[in-house]
Amino acid sequence: MIVIEWLLLIFLIVCAIAVSISNNLLNSIIIFMSYSLVMAVIWVLLRSPDLAITEAAVGAGVTSVLFFLALRKIGQMGHKDDGENEGGRR
Repeated sequence: MIVIEWLLLIFLIVCAIAVSISNNLLNSIIIFMSYSLVMAVIWVLLRSPDLAITEAAVGAGVTSVLFFLALRKIGQMGHKDDGENEGGRR
């Protein structure tokens, strides 16, 4: 059990550093989601299921959805910039 805890803590640190140095906003959000899920697992291992549920729901769920919506709103996700319309013609 100690080995799993150490691996999770190392993965948590790697995620925190990766979010900080990532240049791609979409990748940063996905890494942030994994950080929140690992943190939820750590809360379960620390026998605090109420915090684990909150971390999973708010950290990986609601916050990530809001980040995805913000990316879409500013045009960083899901838009084609090559001038094509829905039919594939210019």
